Amino acid sequence: MTHSALSREEIARRGKELYEKSIRANVETAENIGKIISINVETGDYEIGDDLVVTSRRLQAKQADAAIWAERIGFNAVYAVGGTLVRTGV
Repeated sequence: MTHSALSREEIARRGKELYEKSIRANVETAENIGKIISINVETGDYEIGDDLVVTSRRLQAKQADAAIWAERIGFNAVYAVGGTLVRTGV
């Protein structure tokens, strides 16, 4: 399935589900809190780093048309505009 075949809503649903069910327990560690995780929602591959663009491009290098979902590890959003990030994890 290609990226264009998935709606934004489906990418979000799959990304959240993958993170909660199979990734979170492995990556939500003290050294990763606050970092960005980008997830290929079709393969489950993921990259962790300090920059959303960098982590997404690493996934796209493996699969050019990857459908990518991103989160900030341990927080409720990647970025906060006019508000604050809320800590959700460890």
